Amino acid sequence: MIFLNDTAVSENLFPFALTRHVADLRLGILTIRQKWELLLGEKLYDSPTNTALNLPANIIPTKQNFQTILNLIAEGKEIIENASIKICTYPWHITQLNEHLIKEDFLLLTSYKISQPISNTNRLINPDQIFIEEGVTVEHCILNASTGPIYIDKEATIQEGSMIRGPFYLGKNALVKMGTKIYGATSIGSNCVVGGEIKNSTILDNSNKAHDGYLGDSVIGSWCNLGAGTSNSNLKNTVGNVEIQLSRNSPKLNAGIKAGLFMGDYSKAAINTSFNTGTVVGVCCNIFGEQNLPKFIDSFTWGTALYDFEKAISHIQNWMALKKVTISKNDLNTLEHLYSQKIK
Repeated sequence: MIFLNDTAVSENLFPFALTRHVADLRLGILTIRQKWELLLGEKLYDSPTNTALNLPANIIPTKQNFQTILNLIAEGKEIIENASIKICTYPWHITQLNEHLIKEDFLLLTSYKISQPISNTNRLINPDQIFIEEGVTVEHCILNASTGPIYIDKEATIQEGSMIRGPFYLGKNALVKMGTKIYGATSIGSNCVVGGEIKNSTILDNSNKAHDGYLGDSVIGSWCNLGAGTSNSNLKNTVGNVEIQLSRNSPKLNAGIKAGLFMGDYSKAAINTSFNTGTVVGVCCNIFGEQNLPKFIDSFTWGTALYDFEKAISHIQNWMALKKVTISKNDLNTLEHLYSQKIK
């Protein structure tokens, strides 16, 4: 019934759309694709057809608005963002929309399921807004859902002493380490390991921010690692608007007064790295050695040099081996294409 088309919208969602379809971005608890498929009760088309509705992939459906969106597309009318319809145009919109979308996804997902019981060693605030899936381990923690819902997915673990304030989503098999402080609105993907202090951020699947350090108003891609003590600024000392570049030569865009770090897939940062307000890091970077980092770091950067491709792939495979995964042929082909574009 629907084909989600990202041709016209992917460029502005650098660096995350370099390595995935825009519909596969997590906004809230679910990806855009998952939202549509759950609401429609059917899989989406993988390619355009004469019978499919061709829909921009960055339009975000909810239980309340999806039928309105379908009607507008069927009538050939332009879809404009308003109070009920949200559109993710730039990377910082992922953080700006996350509170609203965690709440919408929570209502959608919990309308047909019952939460698992949670251990009485925990301190719960507004427990009706806390949902625990099967296999979750959480002991001696504070879960405060007074400011938004908390959803803990299957086999996830929250270690003792952690303090979590909603809205919050923790993905399947993810780990929150001891004494972690998380403020809403934050979404942590599957198989991630997180620690320290996190606020209003999204970390995509298989990434680590495992140690002390601050991450705020940021989006971290898949297979990333932030070394111990790494922090980012999300607010200028002047409290002025944050300007962000999505490519080295593109114009600066106004992201509002709060915007942190936007790091593409497979990128890493050494211990005690400090990122400026509104920093964009491309795909497959290894960041080390500079005290004053630029606010735009292009893909395949090794320190201040070009990352050798074979070395980059070898390092990716090393990280994947830690989680007992190997790189897929499709992902390898994508990285080969991006590298060839860079060195032209």
